[in-house]
Amino acid sequence: MSIDLPEKLSQETARAGFPATRLRRLRQHPRLREMVRESTLAVDDLILPLFVRTGRGVRQPISSMPGHAQMSVDLLASEVCEIEGLGIPAVILFGIPEHKDAIGSASWDDDGVVQQAIRAIKDASKHELLVIIDLCFCEYTDHGHCGPVSERTGRVDVDNDATLENLARQALSLARSGADMIAPSGMMDGMVAAIRSALDAEGFEHLPIMSYAAKYSSAFYGPFRQAAESAPQFGDRRSYQMDPANSDEALREVELDLREGADIIMVKPAMAYGDIIRRVKDRFGVPVAAYNVSGEFAMVKAAADRGWIDEQRITLEILTGIKRAGADMILTYFAKDVARWLQTA
Repeated sequence: MSIDLPEKLSQETARAGFPATRLRRLRQHPRLREMVRESTLAVDDLILPLFVRTGRGVRQPISSMPGHAQMSVDLLASEVCEIEGLGIPAVILFGIPEHKDAIGSASWDDDGVVQQAIRAIKDASKHELLVIIDLCFCEYTDHGHCGPVSERTGRVDVDNDATLENLARQALSLARSGADMIAPSGMMDGMVAAIRSALDAEGFEHLPIMSYAAKYSSAFYGPFRQAAESAPQFGDRRSYQMDPANSDEALREVELDLREGADIIMVKPAMAYGDIIRRVKDRFGVPVAAYNVSGEFAMVKAAADRGWIDEQRITLEILTGIKRAGADMILTYFAKDVARWLQTA
């Protein structure tokens, strides 16, 4: 049976393989669509951020991040029970201390809020929940920057090398408290080497480092700064976080961190940086994490609340796209929602 097509179209489609090749054949049956699916999103891919603060019985909702709250350490046991019940394999902790100072010294207090949280989670966990700790100072400094500041460059800016010393102190305190992974996020030059050296010297050579190697100076971080109470009190972070216009620079950052001993590389944010995720994965072939950040989360929640989008469908599409770009794991505030949706899919 012949197909009545215009002669030019008939010639073009024949050269393309049509009608012998019909890609729609693989899309029509739902089970076959699943079998040929190239990228799959699973609960095992997810890392849930948690915000812990001092006090007791505190669960303070974060208005710009529906469903999330700052919580005190004593509430973590019930939180861990829910997380493990959903099958989520890992959390990353951010701490809000009672007192802040110019150098963020509360971050390396062995009885600090995050150190207490690590121990509480370990005590409550029945399935070896992986506890990752964000290693930075913006939540701990009274000025909101990611390290002590100086005027050596002619303007107030973070003192890179003084920050490295404090990062090593913080990393050792977290390691002693039982952290399973350290995730430095300050984008200081030499941060991975300083942390790796300190950990190895104290017998923590087994502890992996997940480096925020390609962290951009992004407008997508707004809600997080409310959640972590970490907004800069002056200036901004463009002198140490990357320019969103740059791609080659990300590869240089990643290469340096890998040479210094990073085990996992992170790209942050995720949605607008799929090209960076793909370039990193293709170039280095190492485990890649992507952070689906607070602004990305808040936009979807706000639009869904107004009935403009289907929250479940668009969230799964976004996260699957991040996996398709090359991410092996995704830090996301949607982790609980996605775990529930995947259970009922």
